[in-house]
Amino acid sequence: MATRWRWAAASAALLVAMVAPPPARGFSLPLQRPGDCGDARYFDISRLACGPCGAHQRQSPGGSSCVCQTGYRMVSSNGGSSIICEKCPENKSGVTQDGWNCITCPKGLTSEGKCKCLHNEILVERSIDGILLNEALCILCNGSEKSFSASDASGNRCVRCEQTFINASKSCDCISPNILTGGLCFSASDNLPPKGVATVRFGQLGITLTSAWFLKNLQSSASACWLYSNLTACQALGNMCVMNMNSLSSSSTDACGLFQYIYVNTARLGIVHSIAFWRHNLPWLYYGDQPGLASQVLEANHFPTVFSFKGTDKDVKLQFIAASFDAAGNFLKWQNLEGGILQLCPDTQTKLNAAYAFGTTYEQSCKISVSKILLDFPNPVFYDLFLEYNGDNGQQNLWAVPVLNLNLQYSEMFVNQGSNMNNWLLTRRFFLVDALSGKENDLGKLPRVIRIASKITISIRLVSHTQRGMIYPPLITVAYTDVLVQNPETQSVMVSFSVSYEMNQSEAQIQTDIALGVLGGLAVLWSLLKTAGWKRRTGSSIIDLQTVFKFLLFYAGDLANVFFIITVGTGIYWLVFFKAQQFVSVLLPLPSQEEEFVTYIACAFSLKALQFLQLLVSQLTIDIFFIDWERPKGKVVKAVEGEGVIKSAAAPVSIWRTYFIANEWNEIQAVRKINPLFQVLAVLFFLEVVGFSNLALMDSSSSLSRSSESYIAPWSRILRFGVSAALWLAIAFLQIIFFSVFYERFVEDKISQFVDLCCMSNISVFLLSHSCFGYYIHGRSVHGHADTNMEEMNMNLKREAENLCSQRGLLPNTDGQTFQISISRKMRLHYDRIHESLTRKRGPARLLDSSANTFEQSTRAYNTMNKFLSSFIDHVHKEMDYIVKDKLLLERILGMEFMEPMEKSIFYNVLFDKIKKWISGLDYFGYEKDEGHSFSDVLYYGNETTLLIFDILFFSIVDLASQSFVLAAILTYLQQEIFRFIRNTLGQKNLASKTLVDERFLI
Repeated sequence: MATRWRWAAASAALLVAMVAPPPARGFSLPLQRPGDCGDARYFDISRLACGPCGAHQRQSPGGSSCVCQTGYRMVSSNGGSSIICEKCPENKSGVTQDGWNCITCPKGLTSEGKCKCLHNEILVERSIDGILLNEALCILCNGSEKSFSASDASGNRCVRCEQTFINASKSCDCISPNILTGGLCFSASDNLPPKGVATVRFGQLGITLTSAWFLKNLQSSASACWLYSNLTACQALGNMCVMNMNSLSSSSTDACGLFQYIYVNTARLGIVHSIAFWRHNLPWLYYGDQPGLASQVLEANHFPTVFSFKGTDKDVKLQFIAASFDAAGNFLKWQNLEGGILQLCPDTQTKLNAAYAFGTTYEQSCKISVSKILLDFPNPVFYDLFLEYNGDNGQQNLWAVPVLNLNLQYSEMFVNQGSNMNNWLLTRRFFLVDALSGKENDLGKLPRVIRIASKITISIRLVSHTQRGMIYPPLITVAYTDVLVQNPETQSVMVSFSVSYEMNQSEAQIQTDIALGVLGGLAVLWSLLKTAGWKRRTGSSIIDLQTVFKFLLFYAGDLANVFFIITVGTGIYWLVFFKAQQFVSVLLPLPSQEEEFVTYIACAFSLKALQFLQLLVSQLTIDIFFIDWERPKGKVVKAVEGEGVIKSAAAPVSIWRTYFIANEWNEIQAVRKINPLFQVLAVLFFLEVVGFSNLALMDSSSSLSRSSESYIAPWSRILRFGVSAALWLAIAFLQIIFFSVFYERFVEDKISQFVDLCCMSNISVFLLSHSCFGYYIHGRSVHGHADTNMEEMNMNLKREAENLCSQRGLLPNTDGQTFQISISRKMRLHYDRIHESLTRKRGPARLLDSSANTFEQSTRAYNTMNKFLSSFIDHVHKEMDYIVKDKLLLERILGMEFMEPMEKSIFYNVLFDKIKKWISGLDYFGYEKDEGHSFSDVLYYGNETTLLIFDILFFSIVDLASQSFVLAAILTYLQQEIFRFIRNTLGQKNLASKTLVDERFLI
């Protein structure tokens, strides 16, 4: 039993050892190619490795088997290396064509050891019934008039010789003085074209080489075309001219020179299809070289059909069709361009065909290896491109599509690379890859140089002022790249294919310039008014350098608004009119034409950023003081330090109400009319989740969704800005409506609540945003005091609700609590004298360790300021008195005061008229909703327009730079938070410095 188990274990171990791979090598094997094997080995296709050939054997031409060496015949063969070779006897040193027998060769041997024959002789090794001859026969083909036969290319049959031989010499021999060229024979008496130069110039590499293809076919094709009007020869000659980039030179007799020679001298043959440039029997290669001809071809006539974005297949697709030819001049077939005929980059059928959907800007690019190009395009294919349309009678017609070859040289100049259309030389025929003309000596070997159409662009131009989608003839622009073939496996070339749509943008540019000029001029006037208002509010009448600087700051903000209005209007215009049209009347600007638009956005952002920073600085440097109206209630008894005497004194007033109001003010400094986080998330949601971003694609679709299998067009920067800006404004407007009409009415209105809180705390707020201008919040309690218990506080509120006490307004029987104030110069000087002592130490840094002297000085200054301002409000100082008046509507619109406070300060009521009071729930970005919001100009709340435009422009700048809405949203929210932190932090420090409220109590 134990022995049986031992045998089983041993068998299992042996099986595992046989099945398991070696741990060091795993499943790897060395890479070997047929070219690596050498002459003495062959490539074993079963082992994918090289194996040795037997004795007297060498590698076959294909590399996957062995053949006998020269002078040896096969005895047996089973493929691979399974052959047996035997040496031929000396009297039969040749080997038959099949390699199985030895034979005597009377006229010598080839390099492979087989029999050879002379010109026009055929080799015969067997009799008619298949019996092997002892000696091979070389039979001369009869070239006399009776048969006119010659050996074929393989030397195995006699066939009728080429007709040109018969025409020239009445035989199959091209006897001198007849001329033999390219396999054709021409009589010496024929009027032949000039002798051609069989060279091809590759200008990018600086190489000019003699092409084997040109050397073999150029002269014969030109002669046959010239003498016999041979259609195939004429096409072949034209193809060689195209391979030479259609370049023309008056002194050259290259392919294009020969073509032009024949073209000029065959005018008698007439033209084809009434086209002046298309000669009978010749291919149509050029549109002519007259100056200005290109503009006539491209703009004189429009394409005789209309296109739409929403219609039948014929209306929404460009029906391109091409006549294709091989290099020898043979017509191949008519080809529809769908399916990627001209697109070298591989892709799905749907995405490739999207290139010809009208209105879809198409871009495709990739890097392709030279080895793949050589494999896919061993021989060039030439195309004559047309655009198909239906005539009035339903007949299908073709419109020739001109070609702009950027590599074409005319008199040694690249005339097609400039922007001046009048200098262009348009052509008709083009190719994708030329791996033929770059072969120097042997057409069977790899080319030294290949030429690739690395950039193909089809341009569609809309007819100006069209309302029915009419276009000019399309233009296909081709740029070729010359590649010196060295290592095809490692070499690669970048290729691209694109379809672009354009229209004349000059009218739109003129309208934009007019709008910019008019609005820019108005911005100058508006900035001057602002500067005048600022001068009035600062109490200065001298125009100094500071005034000029302030004007420039105002103008920067207003000009930013001008740029913003123009760019938003432009973006929404293109979004609506391009996407919503059925019959095409407008096309999007090209990316190069969008540069000015992007510049406008950059200018708007830069100027708005300058205005925003100026606004931030002004809000962080305002003068503010909290006037405490509370008076002592009763007296307290306290001991006088150092004297041992007990005296009575007024009961101290609690400072906590002032601290409380300071904290509330600190909290509302960065409150906005919208929720910034919700704004950013909502915009991002609609762009990326709902799919509004798809409206920014440069295609005709207005759908919000795109299939993953469909082609995604490139983005339009104008449309991206238009979509994002429209969403920002729409969502912000809805937010403002919601907060103004609903939230602030029924939930919470922090600005109005602050005013109410001041009144309940018996604290007034005195604000100065300019030297002689500011705001006043009248918070004096109608109950006389606010430092009381809960029961009395509730009784006061109840009395006020039942109208059992006076109204809260500064003036008797009024409710006006907020005022814009314009103070006199004398009042400002008095305020500064007290304020200097108040802020000398910038407030106590630490309450516990500050010296008593400093603390008493600051307290005395605070009490002095509080007493002065309260007495000022109570009209105590007759020499610094004030009056209260309503602010005119024109003053509010212009942002300036017409009256200058000479002797008396002026408190302005900011009440709306009856109509505006009736709609007081509505909010207009920068305007107050009611009289309780007049001081919001020194807060974020009153500058929502500036903040919102800055956010939109910041978002747009990031998006245009990164082409990512997500990144733009993230960075926009981060900048909002950063500036909000700066506003709160520095605003808190300014508040503590100006009001003597210790910063540690601001939480």
